[in-house]
Parts: sequence; C-alpha cells; structure tokens
Amino acid sequence: MPGSANLNIMLKAARKAGRSLAKDFREVENLTASMKGAGDFVSKADIAAEEILKEELTTARPTYGWLGEESGGEDGKDPTRRWIVDPLDGTTNFLHGLPHWAVSIALEHKGKIVAGVVYDPSKDEMFFAEKGGGAWMNESRLRVAARNKMIESLFATGLPFAGRADLPETLQDLARLLPVCSGVRRWGAAALDLAYVAAGRYDGYWERKLNIWDIAAGTLIAQEAGALLEGVDPEENPLESGNLIAASEPIFSQFSKIVRG
Repeated sequence: MPGSANLNIMLKAARKAGRSLAKDFREVENLTASMKGAGDFVSKADIAAEEILKEELTTARPTYGWLGEESGGEDGKDPTRRWIVDPLDGTTNFLHGLPHWAVSIALEHKGKIVAGVVYDPSKDEMFFAEKGGGAWMNESRLRVAARNKMIESLFATGLPFAGRADLPETLQDLARLLPVCSGVRRWGAAALDLAYVAAGRYDGYWERKLNIWDIAAGTLIAQEAGALLEGVDPEENPLESGNLIAASEPIFSQFSKIVRG
C-alpha cells in the first residue's frame, strides 16, 4: 500500500487536524458557534482545523494553490496544482455531539482530482485514494458492493434544510426511490457518504447543490473503489455543478434512472 509523497503529506495533515477536532468534540458543549448562513454553522474548531491543514499542506508544498471552505481560494506559483480542503464536513453533526464528521483533503492537478483523503476521527477510519492506485480504508482495500437488486440496496442522500429551494426535487426523488429499495440514509456528511459507497456500506448516493470541497476527495475514493459517478444531468461535471449520482456498477443504471425521473 505504498503512497506518493503528496499522499503521505495529506494523511499526516488529516490526522493532525483530526486530533484537534477530536479534542474540541469532547468539549462540544463549550464551543461557540456563529451563523454563517441559513442552517450552516461554523465553529472555532472548524476554523482552527483549517489553519492546521493550511499550515501543514502549504509548508510542505508552498507552490500549490489553495481552496478551503473557510479561508477561500489562493493562487499558487504552480498553476496546475491545488489543495481543496473541507476541514470539518458534517459541522452540524459536530456541534450537536453526533460522532459522524470528517476532514476532507483533495489534490487537484490540471483540473483533475489525483489524490483524496477523508478522515473520520471519531471512528479512526482513514479513507484515501490516488488516481489509478485503488481506494483504501486504513490497511484494507475498498471495493463497492456487489448487490445487483434495487430492493436489496441501501442509499444515501442529503435533505434540504432551512427553506432551500431544492426540497420539492428531493421529495420527488424519495417518492420514486423508497418503494423500490431497502432504505435511504441521511447522515449529514457528503464526504463520508461517498467514502461509504467506496466501502460497500451504501450501494449508491446522490445529492444536489454541493460545494467542490464537500465532494472532491470523496468522488475519487468512490471511483477508485469501482463506483460509477456522473452528474444528475449526465452532461454536467459534478465537481462544477455540485449535483452528483454515485453507485456500484450493477445498479447504477437503475438507480440513476430513478433519480433523474
């Protein structure tokens, strides 16, 4: 399971940020949070974790560009490479004391994601992949589920909150999907949803209106584990649109047809 120097830098940074978040998570009742937008909270822990990631990654690779959820984007001297970082995917879970959240780091090269790390400190599960090198969770190689019947398959999505305009679409999705599958989960962390598709825990995942830092690492991990991944509109780039469908190959056609209506 050898990794590149860049991947090792990413793994180290994710663990360091994860330790900081885990410490704050144990004292979650003492955290202060401010409103960043409707239903979207940002905490001191979130900002501190991004500062750790930025220091670790930009110190190791000072010429690379940067895009972080909290700090925004910066061009690097090397215009072909960029870190894409979500320091705390699942912030609302974190602030409510729910142990389901993750650190997400992706490396983009010439517009393509070439390495991704999603770290869940609560369970000490490190999901990672490099382009062409397969996907892993800790020491174990990941493969998507082999189930080929929709009625036996479990799916994940996000549910619109706080008056978001895509609620009617999502309700229509659920009305079509729930009668023909074994269930749908909404756990509130897109990066982990994609990692769970890679691990075979979910058979498929779909969501709309995501940000690139939510999904950049997870999309590569899922694909390297054998998942098919497309935009909800098959002509769109899901990293640009934020609308995606991911599933194992045996059920992708059936699943995507249902989501697309």
